[in-house]
Amino acid sequence: MAKDPVCGMYVDEAKAQFKAEVRGRMYYFCSESCMRTFLKPEAELRNLKHMVAFSLALGIPTLIFSFVKILPLLSNNVWLFLFATPVQFIAGWRYYKGTLDAIKNRAANMDTLIATGTTSAWLYSTMVTFFPSVFPNSEVYFDTAALIIALVLVGKLLEDIAKGKASEAVRKLMELQPSLARVIRNGVEEEIPVEQVQVGDTLVVKPGEKIPVDGIVVGGHSTVDEKMITGESIPVEKKVGDEVIGATMNKAGMLKFKATKVGADTTLSQIIKLVEEAQIARAPIQRLADVVSSYFVPAVFAVAVASFLAWYLIGEKGFTFALAIFISVLIIACPCALGIATPTAIMVGTGKGAENGILIKGGEYLEKTHKLNTIVFDKTGTLTKGEPSVTDIVTEEDMREDELLYLAASVEKHSEHPIGLAIVERAKEKKIELAEPTEFEAIAGHGVKAKVEGKKLVMGTLKLMKDERVFLSEELEKSANMLFDEGKTLSFVAVGKKVKGIIAVADTLKPNAVEAVKRLQKMGLEVIMLTGDNKRTAAAIAKKTGIDRYLAEVLPQDKANEIKELQREGKIVAMVGDGINDAPALAQSDVGIAIGGGTDVALETGGIVLIKDDLMDVVTSIQLSKKTVSKIKQNLFWAFFYNVAFIPIAAGVLAPLGILMHPIYAGAAMASSSVTVVTNSLLLRRFVPS
Repeated sequence: MAKDPVCGMYVDEAKAQFKAEVRGRMYYFCSESCMRTFLKPEAELRNLKHMVAFSLALGIPTLIFSFVKILPLLSNNVWLFLFATPVQFIAGWRYYKGTLDAIKNRAANMDTLIATGTTSAWLYSTMVTFFPSVFPNSEVYFDTAALIIALVLVGKLLEDIAKGKASEAVRKLMELQPSLARVIRNGVEEEIPVEQVQVGDTLVVKPGEKIPVDGIVVGGHSTVDEKMITGESIPVEKKVGDEVIGATMNKAGMLKFKATKVGADTTLSQIIKLVEEAQIARAPIQRLADVVSSYFVPAVFAVAVASFLAWYLIGEKGFTFALAIFISVLIIACPCALGIATPTAIMVGTGKGAENGILIKGGEYLEKTHKLNTIVFDKTGTLTKGEPSVTDIVTEEDMREDELLYLAASVEKHSEHPIGLAIVERAKEKKIELAEPTEFEAIAGHGVKAKVEGKKLVMGTLKLMKDERVFLSEELEKSANMLFDEGKTLSFVAVGKKVKGIIAVADTLKPNAVEAVKRLQKMGLEVIMLTGDNKRTAAAIAKKTGIDRYLAEVLPQDKANEIKELQREGKIVAMVGDGINDAPALAQSDVGIAIGGGTDVALETGGIVLIKDDLMDVVTSIQLSKKTVSKIKQNLFWAFFYNVAFIPIAAGVLAPLGILMHPIYAGAAMASSSVTVVTNSLLLRRFVPS
C-alpha cells in the first residue's frame, strides 16, 4: 500500500485512480484534490483561499440569520437554504469529489466523513424547509452544514500554509540552480538553458556567477563559495583537476570546467530527491496510526449510526436530536490530525536537517537514530583526515629543525610516496627553498639514498639504518620509541654515518573529533573505533579521542561482520564512515552515517548523509532525530487523545448532564486539531544544535 503524500491516507497502488510521476518517482493519491495540491501547490493554495473567503462570506450570514430572523420577502428557512446551498455544493464540492474517488478505490477517507455529515445536515434542513408537513419540526441545520465546510476549509488552508513553510528547505534548494549556462561549442561561447547542458560539455563561469552543473576544472583558478551545499562558510580554492558542484558560487577568478553530471544526476538534484523522499517516508512509529486509520472511518460510521439509533429509538429524543448527534460524531472523528501527525514532523525535521547539511533518508532512520546506543567510527578519513602530515621533528643538538627538514624534503622532492609528500608539504608551509637531489636511489619498502649539496643522505626506516650501519644516539632512540608508542610512522634521516634526526608522520585527527566523541559519550552512547591499522596506531588514536574500545586490524570486507557481532550483543549500532570502503558496514548497521562529501556510494548506503566534513554533525543528527521523534509522539498522543476524548462526547454520553456538542463546535474542534498538530511540528523549525 502506498501513502498519499498530501493527506497521509493509504492508497492501493493496483487500484489507484490518481497517480503522478515526479522526478522519476511515482506518487499515489486518494483523490484528485490531493493530486492537484501535490502537483500544483501554488494554484491549489490560491483556489483554496478563494473557497475559504466564499464559504465564510455565506456561512457567517447563515449563522447570524439563523438567530436574527429579519430577512424580508421569503421565509427565514428559505433564505438560509439560499445562503447555505452554494457553500454545500461549490465550496464543499472537493469533499464530494473526494468521496467519489474513495468509493472508486473501494475505501473511505476523511472526505467521506465531512461529505456525509454536512450532507445529512443540509438534506434534513432542506426537507424541513420545503416539506414541512413531513417534518413538522421547524429547526434546521443550514448554519451547521455551511460553517462546518467553512471551518474545515480554514483548517485545510492553515495546514497547507504550514506545510508550505515546512517544505521551504526543498524549494530553496531548487531555486539555487541557475537557469542559464555559458557553454563552449565549436570554439564559440554561447548561453543555453541549463537543461540543455550535456556531459562532456566545456563550460565557463565568471566571477560572481553560479556554477550550473557538476564538473571538473580544466582551466583557470578561483575560490568557490560552497556553503549553500556543504554548509562550509570559508570559500574553497579550485584549480585544474578539482571538482566543482552545481549551484555553488564562483567568487574570484574565471573557471573553465568539463561537465560530469547534469540534470537529475547533479549533487543538488540528488540532495533534493533525498529530502523529498524522506519527507513522505513512513516511520515505523507511524504503523500504529496507519493501522488505526484504515479501520477508523468504517468504525466511525458504525458509532455514528449506533448513536443515532440509540437516541432516536431508545432515548426517544426525536429525529432532530438524533441527527445532530450523528453529524457531530462524523465531523469530530475526521482523522485529519491522525493522518498528518507523523508526516508533518518528518517533513519539518528532514527539512531542518537539509538546512544544516544533514540529509536524512526518511522516518525509519529518524526513529532508529533516536534509539541508538552505540556509535562506531571508522578511523581513516572519518576520525582522521585520511592523509599523513608531519607531527614531530626531533634532531641532534648540532642540527636545526629547518635544516633537517630542508635536507629530507630535498631528498623527497620528486617522491610520490605519502610520507615523502607530507615532508615536502611541511617544507612548503615553512617556505623552505629545496635543492635538487643527485645520485637518487630508492630502496623498496625501506627508504631512499641521495646526495644533497654533496652530503650523502640515507633516509627511511629503522631497519634501513641498521642495514646501512649508521649510528643512532640513545637520546634519539628514546624519542623514537616514544613516537612509535604514539602510533606514528618514523623517517630516520642520516647524514654520512650518523642519524641526525627523526621526522614523525601520522594521520592527524579532524577538527572537532575529540569534542564530538566527548559529546556522544555525554549523551550516553558507547563510542567504538573500527580500523584496519595495527593495534599500536589504533590505541594511540583511541587515546587521543577518548575512545575506550577499539577494533584494530579489521580488513574492509570484515567490517560488516564486526558490526553484525555488535548487533548480536544487543546493541543498536550506527556506523560512521566515508561511504567508500565502509559501504558494507554502513549497510549492515542499523543507521549508516556517511560523512564528508556525499559520494554516490554514501548516498546509496547511508541512511543519513552528512554533506559537511564535520564530526559534530553526527551529534547534531542524533539531537535532531530525538527532537523529531519527540514531536511525532506528541502529535500522535494529541491526535489519539482528541478522538478518544471527543467521540463519546459527540455521541451524547454527557447529554444527561446537559452537555451536548453542537455540530458546529465539532467542525471547529476537528479543524483546530489538525492545525495544532501542524503547528506543534513547525516548532521544530526553531531547532538549534546544542
